[in-house]
Amino acid sequence: MHRDCCRTPIPDPLESQNTPQKEMEQERGLVYLITGGCGFLGYHLVKLFLERGHNISEIRLFDLRVDHSLENLSTEKTKVKLLQGDITHLPTVMSITEGVDVVIHAASLVDVWYRVPENKIKDVNVQGTEHVIQACIHHSIQYLIYTSSMEVVGPNIKGDPFFRGDEDTQYNVIHSMPYPKSKAKAEEMVIEANGRKVKNGKTLYACALRPTGIYGERHDLMKQFYERGVKMGGYIPRAIPATVEHGRVYAGNVAWMHLLAAQKIQQTPEVLGGQVYFCYDESPYKSYEDFNMEFLSSFGFQEVRIPYFVLSFMARLNDILHTLLKPFYNYTPIMNRYTLTIASTTFTVKTNKAERHFDYKPIYPWAECRERTIGWINSFAQPVLQKDK
Repeated sequence: MHRDCCRTPIPDPLESQNTPQKEMEQERGLVYLITGGCGFLGYHLVKLFLERGHNISEIRLFDLRVDHSLENLSTEKTKVKLLQGDITHLPTVMSITEGVDVVIHAASLVDVWYRVPENKIKDVNVQGTEHVIQACIHHSIQYLIYTSSMEVVGPNIKGDPFFRGDEDTQYNVIHSMPYPKSKAKAEEMVIEANGRKVKNGKTLYACALRPTGIYGERHDLMKQFYERGVKMGGYIPRAIPATVEHGRVYAGNVAWMHLLAAQKIQQTPEVLGGQVYFCYDESPYKSYEDFNMEFLSSFGFQEVRIPYFVLSFMARLNDILHTLLKPFYNYTPIMNRYTLTIASTTFTVKTNKAERHFDYKPIYPWAECRERTIGWINSFAQPVLQKDK
């Protein structure tokens, strides 16, 4: 249930004295581009930008596969426009960025299961980011917000913990999978692009946001966990120690941080430009298994304890089978040694920096995040697994 009407009004972060140029921009309205705009996070971004965005006349959603239902979200003040294309094709990126004022670059290939070839991940995440930067410079776009990831930092493959860390916390960063490697490189490119001159002689200001594990409505991985539990007769295996903690963040609060950053970077570009920010909210610090059960237990699922060494053996076996079967079949289960290391390593962050720089505080409390996510799962849940009311 939507509860915005019950909340205390949030001050507009753009309330300030406007220059004549800013007044002109406000009169015509700004054009925002969201790359990856039809994906999981993109859906939450466009909805929140429409609900709480300031002075936005058009939101362009650029994606390889478009969701035509999102066009129905257009309002009298803001038009939602779908643009289909490949971010690895530079002429396409140049075309869709013409006339844009602010870019939210959320397009990304996420894979830690060997389902996508390494060169394709690099093409989308690294080359695609380079194309976005080139387009910003060519079209004199001054503001770029990049959706990075906590995996730019860790957890590393050694399983070193990161406990309530911030952007300055020292950590032994070791990447083994193409996805975190590509995100780290793309984030580096975005931060290095900050301060570059665009075509009209003005300056490009760019920053990066690093969400922890995102969850919420339309989260495909959560749906996979649900479906796997159904196949196992309503039982969810558990082996990770309860002492392991992860930071999970609701997609709506991630969208809110993007909106605040996009607005504030226009006001104080010298503060946000060139910065990176961890993104977390008030969701409880728990292991992935315990956190997922916050939702799945509502549908009758039960945990079954298995020894950790069994899980470790299965992860190694899955890696061996992946290698042996590769010439004939791409065997890519959810669990491998890398994902097991991620799940078994404490990694929690603080968002004090975002609060200091642009007044970020989550707008969706944990209880509502949980309620919204359960409501979404209920939309495809099998009645036989639901608890009797």
